[in-house]
Amino acid sequence: MSKERVIVLSVVQQHLSKAETARRYQVSWRWVHTLVTRYQTCGWEAVEARSRRPHSNSRAVAAELRERIILLRCELQAAGLDHGPVSIAARLSQEGLRPPAFSTIRRILTAAGLIAPEPKKRPKSSYRRFQADQPNECWQSDFTHWQLADGTGVEIINWLDDHSRYLLASRAYRRITGQIVISTFLTTAERYGLPQSTLTDNGSVYTSRFTGGRNGFEYLLAHLGITQKNGHPGHPQTQGKIERFHQTLKRWLTAQPPAATIAELQTQLDTFADIYNQIRTHHALQGATPAQAYAATIKAAPAGQPGEPHYRVRTDHIDRLGKISLRRAGRMHHLGIGAAHASSAVTILIDPDTVTVIHQHTGEVLSQHLIDPDRSYWRNQHKQPGRWPHPNMNDDSTQI
Repeated sequence: MSKERVIVLSVVQQHLSKAETARRYQVSWRWVHTLVTRYQTCGWEAVEARSRRPHSNSRAVAAELRERIILLRCELQAAGLDHGPVSIAARLSQEGLRPPAFSTIRRILTAAGLIAPEPKKRPKSSYRRFQADQPNECWQSDFTHWQLADGTGVEIINWLDDHSRYLLASRAYRRITGQIVISTFLTTAERYGLPQSTLTDNGSVYTSRFTGGRNGFEYLLAHLGITQKNGHPGHPQTQGKIERFHQTLKRWLTAQPPAATIAELQTQLDTFADIYNQIRTHHALQGATPAQAYAATIKAAPAGQPGEPHYRVRTDHIDRLGKISLRRAGRMHHLGIGAAHASSAVTILIDPDTVTVIHQHTGEVLSQHLIDPDRSYWRNQHKQPGRWPHPNMNDDSTQI
């Protein structure tokens, strides 16, 4: 029997006064009077304790918005995109809807059975996040493995801006080689400008620092005045952004029809790049897209190269006669390198006055040519083959 019912019986059946009943049960006289009045008016049902929950809540999520949150969760998950409360809130904002708090979205998804319980995760406050201050201040790169529809293994190389998470390039190949690293870097640099530094792991396509000497990519960066950074061996957290990006990329690719060829896979990668850069917001960017963050701030450049340097960089192979051809201002020019270097893969650096040809694998300067617009054949002016100069050396003839 409830306390409220005992209070009423004390007054109605035992004929105690309301004041005496209040003292006995340590309640106010007004509360005793209220309970007795309820009993006399509506019976015992009115005496029992009532819920204090309000009949309505002006802050409750509307049924339409609740349904849209659940549907977005399913749509994003099916598309292989991030589908947590933060991502759902960003999509609601893009649709012109006012999203509820992240915790509210999580409660809605949990009530709908769309969130599975997980072990307690490491608190976010324990993480230390490092981020470049400007776009092009640091580019991260790595490659990851994937399979075509028939099980054939392929590799995907990615270049990611550290400041904005902007996906600069994503290319699929049968196998990533040192020459592919150089060519994708140069193609990306021609579109976005040179970075101030790069950050990669210690794969042989990126560095030879543990095997002695330098590879072609290291020589290229040194010649351009770009700082090269490499993570500690066995510590992939240093390249955390590109590692986390690979998770996002593979989750999306898994939700797509398996590509039958590398060309089909490349089409999927191009589609993903548009979604990732232009549509998908990033929590670490305060809800902005990578494209917005990349365009919001002035871009960094290599040390000693303020603004936009006037140069061109391309790759080529020396023909069997020891020559290469170069088009400049609509006219074809021919450069004599030497028959001893026939079929060699080379990187060509063109500045306003000179053309420098460097062996991609050894870093050796094979030739240097003075630009003469009136001549079709440019003679090799470099008689003493050597390595590319260190960026700190003062050699004006090789700086671009």
